[in-house]
Amino acid sequence: MTENKTIVWQNRLIDRVSRSRILGHNSCVIWLTGLSGSGKSTIATSLENELHHQGVLTYVLDGDNIRHGLNNNIGFSEADRKENIRRVGEVSKLFCDAGVITIVALISPFEEDRNSVRSQFSNGEFVEVFVKCPLVECENRDPKGLYKKVREGKIPNFTGIDSPYEEPKNPELVLETNTMSIEDCIKRLIDYLVENPINIFSIKENNT
Repeated sequence: MTENKTIVWQNRLIDRVSRSRILGHNSCVIWLTGLSGSGKSTIATSLENELHHQGVLTYVLDGDNIRHGLNNNIGFSEADRKENIRRVGEVSKLFCDAGVITIVALISPFEEDRNSVRSQFSNGEFVEVFVKCPLVECENRDPKGLYKKVREGKIPNFTGIDSPYEEPKNPELVLETNTMSIEDCIKRLIDYLVENPINIFSIKENNT
């Protein structure tokens, strides 16, 4: 990308810390990555529901939902997938800056792209969660009927079948959804958010 010298960053009077004080909690990005059918969207919506009932402002950026709007003009080539992740990363950064706990549910198959998003955040702000599930189990679940279509030759370049998925090397959390219940996954996530260096609830604790 070439530099455009006519574009100047506009500084603001209200910062993220000020917004967090109003909301009563810190913010971060919880990035759920894994194969299709591994349980990312289910975990994302369940986590959002739990945090909402604890008085935490959240928003889920689901891969399919994003492709209905912001990313409805890109396909599934490697270049398009990179751009898909880049855009979601930029939106996540804005939401995090606004003080929102942002939960991303996105296959995001390439380590390089996930690390590129991570590099935009400070320590503790980006929580990579590997939603781990064997391919055979994901295919047995097939909640959207995608694997069936892949096997019928109707969907090319499908992650895990004819397009690679690179497992995270050092994720903050690994949730093995073939052996863990949704309740166990959510508890692990909530526990991590409390123990995480930024502790999303620390502002509430300091105000009590």
